[in-house]
Amino acid sequence: MNLQNKHKILNDPIYGFITIPNEDLFTIIEHPYFQRLRRVTQMGLSYLVYPGAHHTRFHHALGCLHLMQKAVQVLRSKNVDISYEEEDALYKAILLHDIGHGPFSHAMEHSIINNVSHEDISILFMESLNKEFNGSLTLAIQIFKGAYHRPFMMQLISSQLDMDRLDYLKRDSFYTGVAEGNINSQRLIAMLNVKNDELVIEEKGIYSVEHFLSSRRLMYWQVYLHKTGIGAEHLLQSVFVRIKELIGKGIEVDLPSDLKYFLTHGITLAHFTQENLNRFARLDDTDLITTLKLGSQHEDFVLQELCNMILNRQLLKIKFSKEPISDKKLQKKKHQLIKARSLSDHEAQYFVFSGAVHNLAYAKAKPIKILLKNGKLVELIKAGEEASFKALTKKVTKYYYCYPKIQD
Repeated sequence: MNLQNKHKILNDPIYGFITIPNEDLFTIIEHPYFQRLRRVTQMGLSYLVYPGAHHTRFHHALGCLHLMQKAVQVLRSKNVDISYEEEDALYKAILLHDIGHGPFSHAMEHSIINNVSHEDISILFMESLNKEFNGSLTLAIQIFKGAYHRPFMMQLISSQLDMDRLDYLKRDSFYTGVAEGNINSQRLIAMLNVKNDELVIEEKGIYSVEHFLSSRRLMYWQVYLHKTGIGAEHLLQSVFVRIKELIGKGIEVDLPSDLKYFLTHGITLAHFTQENLNRFARLDDTDLITTLKLGSQHEDFVLQELCNMILNRQLLKIKFSKEPISDKKLQKKKHQLIKARSLSDHEAQYFVFSGAVHNLAYAKAKPIKILLKNGKLVELIKAGEEASFKALTKKVTKYYYCYPKIQD
């Protein structure tokens, strides 16, 4: 029995009351596809570093909807023509922009289904819902794909200054307790405007944009690229590499049924039938936690050890370097592990490895445009005379290597 709740006001710890503006949006939120997002963590394994980071994609999607409502109000107040149909499509597109995320979000982007992004799966979900809701998402899908003739609408959903980023920085800052990410999203939205159907920022908002970009850069180093989080995500990905390897050798591995289906069938985007989409919609974080618990009791030492390390937070050591990690250094750590645990060289590679992370605060290829008081448009870096603006365009790379703590 489905008795629909007519109350469309939700209490959010970031913004206070969030209003769901119409029945169509409320129906989408009530759909099982969307309710699954309650069980998908926004920040993957970051809670192993920041214990409060247990918020979900459900929280984030509703926050984005709230900010999109504010953006539409601001733009209309500045005589930007947005029809009711366009407004409705913007709300649906932003609400569903992350619906294709799998368990633990970005941490498992290509570990369950190879070469299929969460954006691709989001479109599949949106197209399925569009059929179910009699074509009412057609315009939302056009905007989401960037196929609509008014580019600023897509920029509100996906750009260097979109509602997605404005919410996740502020929300992730709140739940991790990292104050550097606490941006003033209301101020940034108040500075939005549209010129030639392109999303722009008014000149008086230029330093708010600088603060936003600087906050994003700091959040990446302190949170998203935190060394412990990187190491934990590598371990999680390695669990699934090992599972696939064992299955390939004919060794039985206990897995939740839907997860096992994707790991054994080599599903690609072309294979995403409605049945497979429904299978994916049944996947959430609990499938991965169950996999880790089952794997921690498997007879294979590598799988057992990887799973226990994550479950018990007995993670690898990870060290950063300004230079690429030498093979000599890796081989030394690997040989120490092989000797201590009687592992093969191949098995040791699951515990000793290197990589690199990159942080770019501002991509000039997708510029933020500043609307000057004289009506001219200027790219952000040219509008900001201070050296701090140009520093935001510098890509920073850090190299790292991981190894078990028993080596110390």
